[in-house]
Amino acid sequence: MSLTSTMAGCFVTVVTLAARGTAASAQNPLRDHTEGVEIRFARTQPVVGYTLRVDAGELSGFDVELRLRNVPDTFRLAMVAHPEYDDRNWRFVEALRVQTPHGAATVTREDSALWRVVAPGGEALVRYRMRLPAPESPRAAWRPFLAPTGGLVGGPHAFLYVVGATLGSSHVTLELPPEWQIATGLEPTLDPHTFFAPTVGVLVDSPLLVGRLRSWRFAVDGVPHRVVYWPLPDAAPFDTVALVGNIERLSRQAVALFGRAPYRDYSFLLEDGAYGALEHRSSVTLGAPSADLARDPTGLLMEIAHEYFHTWNLMRIHPAEYGDVSYRPPPRARGLWWSEGLTMLYADLLLRRAGLPVSDSTRAAHLEGLIGRYLASPGNSRFSPESVSVVAYGAAPGALGDYSASTHLQGELLGTMLDLIVRDATNGARSIDDVMRAMLERFSGARGFTGRDVERTVADVCACNVHTFFEAHVRGAKPIDFYHYLRLIGMRTHVSWTPALGRDGQPTPDLRLYAWQPPAERALSLVITNPAGAWGRAGLHTGDRLAALNGVAVATVADFRSIVTRLRIGDTTTVDVARPTGAWRTAVVVAGYDRPVVRLEESPDATERQRGLRAQWAAGSPR
Repeated sequence: MSLTSTMAGCFVTVVTLAARGTAASAQNPLRDHTEGVEIRFARTQPVVGYTLRVDAGELSGFDVELRLRNVPDTFRLAMVAHPEYDDRNWRFVEALRVQTPHGAATVTREDSALWRVVAPGGEALVRYRMRLPAPESPRAAWRPFLAPTGGLVGGPHAFLYVVGATLGSSHVTLELPPEWQIATGLEPTLDPHTFFAPTVGVLVDSPLLVGRLRSWRFAVDGVPHRVVYWPLPDAAPFDTVALVGNIERLSRQAVALFGRAPYRDYSFLLEDGAYGALEHRSSVTLGAPSADLARDPTGLLMEIAHEYFHTWNLMRIHPAEYGDVSYRPPPRARGLWWSEGLTMLYADLLLRRAGLPVSDSTRAAHLEGLIGRYLASPGNSRFSPESVSVVAYGAAPGALGDYSASTHLQGELLGTMLDLIVRDATNGARSIDDVMRAMLERFSGARGFTGRDVERTVADVCACNVHTFFEAHVRGAKPIDFYHYLRLIGMRTHVSWTPALGRDGQPTPDLRLYAWQPPAERALSLVITNPAGAWGRAGLHTGDRLAALNGVAVATVADFRSIVTRLRIGDTTTVDVARPTGAWRTAVVVAGYDRPVVRLEESPDATERQRGLRAQWAAGSPR
């Protein structure tokens, strides 16, 4: 398809609407993290209205106006920190200024993401510009951008909020180029350019995809869903009927699992020319290159299923550490093994239940691959899933030292083993589906879950004791005893180690390391992901500062990757690093390495009951 560029120019002023928030009772405290004191909500929430303005002639950023009434003479504005992908958007707030009809206002920056405003009279007009971050290629789908034919704005990267008034509602009015459309999880109003947010949490978790969009709709149990696509001007044509139909099929399976949709409507916001995805309460932003969809309209379904399932398992069933919005990053969550791992499990399972393509032919084959990956990286059995959860987001690379571990992989395998335990204990009457539904009923409110909560919920569903399981494999770092749990369905594992092969069928070189550039440092930092690999055996460690490869300084991560990926088995490379103890040099002889190959076999003593449970599990049936 071909799209023309939008016209340049400014736009007429749109009246900003505002809504009076529902009065909150004195039983709703919110802690001001900067002052360290408790602020209780006033009888009347501030009246809040935003205008977000995009000028087609100046796409380096966008302007925001914030109209406030019923605020005290002194209040604070802040920019939210996302619990997983905190891009520190406060860095891009420019020209912040405040006007009042009752006298001069002052603005003082108290912290990186916090401003104190003194504005007499309880009324203020706040103006600022959000400068867009430097363009990246490819672009992450959750990051804001503007182009002549559209962009992503709003959400956590646009709106300052009044600290201590997060239960207040607001309206958002958009001033955009005339031909641009709007797609968002915010609630529509009679004005097609104005949207309603019942709380600050909803406001900052509802990005706006704007521009020349393509859109398709379907309903699940009467609940509206839409698929919205922002194409590049040179977008490749693809089968939109197949894409939308497949998304509808997996949506029906997710809603059927829980019995209802937890939203008023839902938007799949797909962006051409982008990668990655980020879940939201009633939408998802997801990179969907048209060229990839043209090659295979089913290629993105696993990622779509994963992010969509987060609508329940993360946005509603959330770790206890994820509370109300804050300008401070929340404490690291110990329960991400459940939030991410069980979501991985269901992304695969929902596609199978919907009859959609998956990467593995059977659930058994899928499990073989998971166990193989688990065994291939010793960090998975060296660090507990709770400890790996803590460093999954926000921690610097190399937080596990010379090891690598995946909370997604650990969690998916733990969820699978718990499924087998529940099926065995209930003679096939219940499954992990029942656990997930119980988690939704218990932890979809303000209170999130802890690891003990997950343990109690599983125990209640299966009427069995799972304390030892959680002590050993969730809170502890004991390797998962696959033999023990697979015996419940009459199966066992057979593991062999064979040379790792590349796509050409030839042994692949051991390149199990990478480099990154710490903030404010010029030297690259090495990360070793397996101490038994060629690089670890040569004496290198995570945190070593790279001085040179083969006597040549390496300035960027891209340069490092370019050099290392050209290495072949038998090559020798000299590595110079800097350590607190001084300069150090080693020679790395690049070798191949072995990887585990896992096969599931029937146990010789498998019973008919176990075979029946296995058939039930293999079919992906709830029970």
